[in-house]
Amino acid sequence: MRKSYWLLAIGFWLLGCGPSNPNTDVRHWTDSFAFRITVDPMPPEALEPAIYKVVVRDRKTNQPVENGEGRIFATSPDGANTDDGLAKGKEIGTYYARMYYVISGEWAIAIQFRRDSTQRLERADWRQTVRPSTKPGY
Repeated sequence: MRKSYWLLAIGFWLLGCGPSNPNTDVRHWTDSFAFRITVDPMPPEALEPAIYKVVVRDRKTNQPVENGEGRIFATSPDGANTDDGLAKGKEIGTYYARMYYVISGEWAIAIQFRRDSTQRLERADWRQTVRPSTKPGY
């Protein structure tokens, strides 16, 4: 009987040792870059701004890419579009964008990025679920 109490106690302890917040970032790679993309809120909500944080590192050296340029854009199955340019953040190699989804559902999203204007744009694509608005009347 004591053994079952110990096993139960160890089980609860192990559950408490896990991460408190689930990992919700999106990771993508192109020929030259490694992207770590987070959005707040996650998942985004229709009719509310979604703030994207994009951390960009050189794929070969793992060094932050400081003065890059790019954009993030999305299209819904109904043909609605949204986009924003990536603005350099305070943190080295970090960029921010604000997206506004007009409807909920599954959106096709892409990021285009380059080190500077003399380089070609590299692209990474993924899908993002946008939840329905919680605003009254929508």
